[in-house]
Amino acid sequence: MSLFITFEGPEGSGKSTQARLLYQRLQLRGYPVILTREPGGTRIGEMIRRILVDLQNTEMAPTTEILLFSAARAQLVNELIRPYLETGGIVLCDRYADSTYAYQGYGLKRDLEELRAMTRIATGGLLPDLTIYLDLEAEEGLERKILSKQAHESRKAQEEGLGGSRVNEGGSIGSSFIPPPEWNRLDARDLAYHQRVATGFRELMLQDPDRWRKMDAHLPVAQLAQAIEAEIEPFLSRVTPLEPL
Repeated sequence: MSLFITFEGPEGSGKSTQARLLYQRLQLRGYPVILTREPGGTRIGEMIRRILVDLQNTEMAPTTEILLFSAARAQLVNELIRPYLETGGIVLCDRYADSTYAYQGYGLKRDLEELRAMTRIATGGLLPDLTIYLDLEAEEGLERKILSKQAHESRKAQEEGLGGSRVNEGGSIGSSFIPPPEWNRLDARDLAYHQRVATGFRELMLQDPDRWRKMDAHLPVAQLAQAIEAEIEPFLSRVTPLEPL
């Protein structure tokens, strides 16, 4: 068997961090696992992502946005997700089709049945076994992203003032290095849009409660990671760990 777990949540909820931490924990436990993201995850998908998130692409029509997300998803499912599941492994995905329903359906007020039809074509009907939702108010999530971006820019300016990024003795970027947070075209939409997205996610959870696990995004990072691992524990019996090295 196999296991397909997705992570969803409003901007700034910490889902990418938690997806990465779960990936690391499962690796340490010897499970065959990969971590990917939407949009992206493949060479073609990452090219599409750059178009979707570019702040300069303000003229993008909602239909164009939907089709681009669907194209990136189709490539990811066919190239990476489905083949890995067929080997019996675990796939963790930072966002998946539920984001389309929340962001383009509820956020942009597009017809949900049309979106579901497009998604069935893009995914071949592939659904997650489990979806982890990090619950946070839209306002707080956006504030987190803004503060994270400002902190990164301040840290970068300080390092440049000292002659560049700190490096360790081996010459690589120091352990304090944090990738720059992304502030993209969707993030820049008004608060009402993000509030509709958050409402959309909560509606989706009500429609399919057995698949969703709502987690409190206010918890400390390490505590939340432990809680998520505990939630997925019953599903791990579907996957056989790799032989110890």
